[in-house]
Amino acid sequence: MTDPTDSPRSNFIRQIIEEDLAAGRHQRIATRFPPEPNGYLHIGHAKSIVLNFGLALDYPGTCNLRFDDTNPNKEDVEFVDAIQADVRWLGFDWADRLYFASDYFEQLYGFAIELIGKGLAYVCDLSAEEVRAYRGTLTEPGRESPNRNRSVEENLDLFTRMRAGEFPDGARSLRARIDMASPNINLRDPVLYRIRHGVIHHQTGTAWCLYPTYDYTHPLSDALECITHSICTLEFEDHRPFYDWCVANVSVPCKPRQIEFSRLNLEYTVMSKRLLTQLVAERHVTGWDDPRMPTIAGLRRRGYTPAAIRAFCERIGVTKSDNMVEMAMLESAIREDLDATAPRRMAVLRPLKVVIENIPAGQVEQMQAGNHPKDAALGTRTLPFDREIYIDHNDFSEQPPKGFKRLMPGTEVRLRNAYVIRCDQVIKDADGNVIELRATADLDTLGRNPEGRKIGGVIHWVSAAHGLRAELRLYDRLFRVPVPGAGGANFLTDINPDSLAVLTDSVVEPGLVGVAPGERFQFEREGYFVTDPDSTAERPVFNLTVGLKDTWGKGQR
Repeated sequence: MTDPTDSPRSNFIRQIIEEDLAAGRHQRIATRFPPEPNGYLHIGHAKSIVLNFGLALDYPGTCNLRFDDTNPNKEDVEFVDAIQADVRWLGFDWADRLYFASDYFEQLYGFAIELIGKGLAYVCDLSAEEVRAYRGTLTEPGRESPNRNRSVEENLDLFTRMRAGEFPDGARSLRARIDMASPNINLRDPVLYRIRHGVIHHQTGTAWCLYPTYDYTHPLSDALECITHSICTLEFEDHRPFYDWCVANVSVPCKPRQIEFSRLNLEYTVMSKRLLTQLVAERHVTGWDDPRMPTIAGLRRRGYTPAAIRAFCERIGVTKSDNMVEMAMLESAIREDLDATAPRRMAVLRPLKVVIENIPAGQVEQMQAGNHPKDAALGTRTLPFDREIYIDHNDFSEQPPKGFKRLMPGTEVRLRNAYVIRCDQVIKDADGNVIELRATADLDTLGRNPEGRKIGGVIHWVSAAHGLRAELRLYDRLFRVPVPGAGGANFLTDINPDSLAVLTDSVVEPGLVGVAPGERFQFEREGYFVTDPDSTAERPVFNLTVGLKDTWGKGQR
């Protein structure tokens, strides 16, 4: 489902589809989302998911989920399961249209036989390195393989023996016979099949030792599924002539139209699956679902919502031009969503005890607090208030900077949903660190302002006796520069050393006991947080999703 608050914007792909439907070229459209199961999906894939499934919903039509699983050396059933979970979490469903390119291995083999029979494919004995050397450059044509003019009969015999496992890895490949002088290097007799022994495919097991290449498999899988509009990212534009060549030269039931759009480039992160895999493998992050990762799993664990991600994908639009999207746009989308939906709670990140001396020991009042300032339907909650409370260390200063409107010696602040208090005494340890404050409450200020004086600041608090100790993980951007690795530098040197701060002694209001993983809140005056799966009933763990405002923009960082 698409978010009704963010209606789809017109773009050149929608215009093409509307023209095709109006001209009667198709009665219904069929799209597909075709990930390779060699890693977790990231926010760039989310853009493609929203586009492909959204088009099928809006026109209407169908969208298949197909795994282009042609490289068993890098693929795993873990990734297959994670991808399906991510697509469903985003709000989309493929019904009974779950496919694997490996479902078509027998048909693809038959198409290869057909190409050989037409003189359009041949078995080549060059090594992979030699194939690359023979291919030529952007300014020089390629050289023909010595095996390019083998007879149809010899090619059929060799290809059959390749499938039977007669030859070792790398000894032979099957190549298309197109044009070694083509200005498009992708048409210089590309490889169609490679020999791979000793691998276990997550779908076909050990049934095959001959695997089709991605560029050969992808267009023919689209054609077998009768996809009408094969929507790809811009790096596949130069591959389109080969895509069309494959479809035109074998007996497939449909001829899809490939359309390319610009991939998502997002500031302060990397989108290359190779680089993301490196981050995980070298343990620069805790895993694919680390909340600093741009993976959908990471964003989910960080507290992002499907609605926010869909809204972000709609807002950035679909174009033919590469561009860099500001991280602030993604963060703005989740702020807007959580501002409207997240219940408010109080959490003291860095506790400083305050003893309110005119409140008797053992006396507990129940303060009323709204769950959301803009949505009364979310109701209210009660907060225990007693003699000893915690405030945040950052809300007190003995030597405050200009404009400081929080607690200072001899001054007053209002406690959120409670009384106005005055700081009377500062207690320090032997090293001069402030460890406790003594204060007096104006007991006539519950729900009303004091007479004759103005109170400038409001701070949050939690009862010391009733509050719950919690771990707060303060996540920030994984990289400290907008374009990690710019200019060919090692992207790892741009990792932000302050991308995670873990506070193990924070205190949250008692109503947060037992919250389930995935529940989202605004911790007042701090930011939006989500309960992490590491939480226990005795010790909850909360992840910072995003702060209340952008601290990276306009030189604030």
